[in-house]
Amino acid sequence: YNEYKSYLRFLNNDLFMIRQTPITCTGHSRPVVDIEFSDITDDGSYYLISASKDGKPQLREGGTGDWLGTFEGHKGAIWAVDISYDGTRAVTGAADFVANYWDAETGSCLASCANSHIVKAVTVNMDKTLVLSGTAKNVFSIFDVRQPSAPIEEYDGHTGSVKGVHFMKNDEYVVTVGEDKHIKMFDRRNNREIRQHTVDSAITDMSVYESVMTVAYGNCVGLYDVATFDILRTNNLPCSIFSASLHPDQKYYVCGGDDFNVFKIDIETGGQLERYKKHFGPIHCVRYAPDGEVYATGSEDGTIRLWQNTVGKTYGLWQAPDLNYSHSPNLNDISM
Repeated sequence: YNEYKSYLRFLNNDLFMIRQTPITCTGHSRPVVDIEFSDITDDGSYYLISASKDGKPQLREGGTGDWLGTFEGHKGAIWAVDISYDGTRAVTGAADFVANYWDAETGSCLASCANSHIVKAVTVNMDKTLVLSGTAKNVFSIFDVRQPSAPIEEYDGHTGSVKGVHFMKNDEYVVTVGEDKHIKMFDRRNNREIRQHTVDSAITDMSVYESVMTVAYGNCVGLYDVATFDILRTNNLPCSIFSASLHPDQKYYVCGGDDFNVFKIDIETGGQLERYKKHFGPIHCVRYAPDGEVYATGSEDGTIRLWQNTVGKTYGLWQAPDLNYSHSPNLNDISM
């Protein structure tokens, strides 16, 4: 009878409760503070770039976390990264006041864009000709990478550190967020601010997927229409949230913050679908891969972890578990 009970416990605890087993990517020696994925490229692969206070931005294969290379050249902590949709170009922002534009295939620096202060946010446009950078002292600038010696546009748009930047509508508009609690839109055609929304706490992160902007501030995650700033949904979390990322099907998002946990949240109900605690420090950044099968987290502990969106599914280095239990007790031999 005891053997029979042990067998049932095995079924309940181990067979039917498949555990999330993240892939741990080491290589950084200090906290990881920003990560971004490319889109899916022509050969079906995609890439992950990471920023760390160790001053060594790294490029990885997005689905497996395999290290591909390190971009050498900055002289300070890296605070922000971005990678082009096709994975061929990258941009990094650092404490040395520089945003560097890289050939992601060779690791060569193609342009260095000097800013007025520490660079805290960067992005590259779809044409891979413009770099948008935001600094710790409220200024954001646009550089043409073909003539990077000086910015072609500069805006004094916030009263604190700029925490996120995004090109939209054929690069005619720019959306920015800052520690001053403001979300702003600027029209580049006449160099003026045209829209603003204010939240309750300092904004720590912003990401955009299609028409939805995901913003992390305080213990909240807010979803907004990126064109109108209309509020689509806000949810409160049990801790301070530093970063959030929307799944491509727009039914849920993942987020992380100061309590070391990564959460998956149902957008409609605000309910917690999943929660995992594998990092040994606060989670500074989280992003979904372009196919939605994987999300990545970067932490104060210096590691990146890749997580399955559907636990137990065969994907990349993960293999679906064998649900056939090969040794079960002979119930005829068990005395009840």
